[in-house]
Amino acid sequence: MYIGHYKVRWLFFMTGLAIIGLGIALMLRGRQFGLSSWDVLHYGLQKQLGLTIGLWSIIMGILIVLVTVIFDRRWPKTGVYINMLMIGTFTDIFNYLLPNITGLMPQIIVYSIGFLVLSFGIAFYITPELGAGPRDTFMLLLIERTPMDLKTARTLMEVIVLIIGYLLGGPVGIGTIVVTLSLGTCIQMWLPFTRKILSLLGVNRKEIERL
Repeated sequence: MYIGHYKVRWLFFMTGLAIIGLGIALMLRGRQFGLSSWDVLHYGLQKQLGLTIGLWSIIMGILIVLVTVIFDRRWPKTGVYINMLMIGTFTDIFNYLLPNITGLMPQIIVYSIGFLVLSFGIAFYITPELGAGPRDTFMLLLIERTPMDLKTARTLMEVIVLIIGYLLGGPVGIGTIVVTLSLGTCIQMWLPFTRKILSLLGVNRKEIERL
């Protein structure tokens, strides 16, 4: 029974990563309003050096994992690598498949939908508790090795990444502020719903703790 539940959790995890990729690709259609800090960096790197946004997401993930391993002296869990590889892959796939959007109002609508899809995807992937992404893993390392609390560590990371991305030509705008201030709230809003979905599939939180 638990083996079946484990498969369901991994399916849930992968579906969440695909949804995140879709959300990022939708927001890229309205990028003049500003992206999240990490996507500002990925876009800036693409603008300056080529490759795709998804590939830069993967490359930055690899670098963060390596730095984490150097300081933590242990390799992250499997979920970290899957997260690192698949979000970038799904982002590029959806970015290729989705048409370009023209016009101010259509772009605002698509951008808003993308933000909601992104927050839903994050809630979806963290619900089965199979491991955080490389960026969140590095943030937890900062909390463990420095006097910083979670809020300070997260804010510091986001600000540094945002500044670098902006200097590279990444799009920063009102949407960047909205995403920074409200993404956590939206994820929290979706979590009861995603947990209910997982429960309907036969996996509850107590069973996750035992697996």
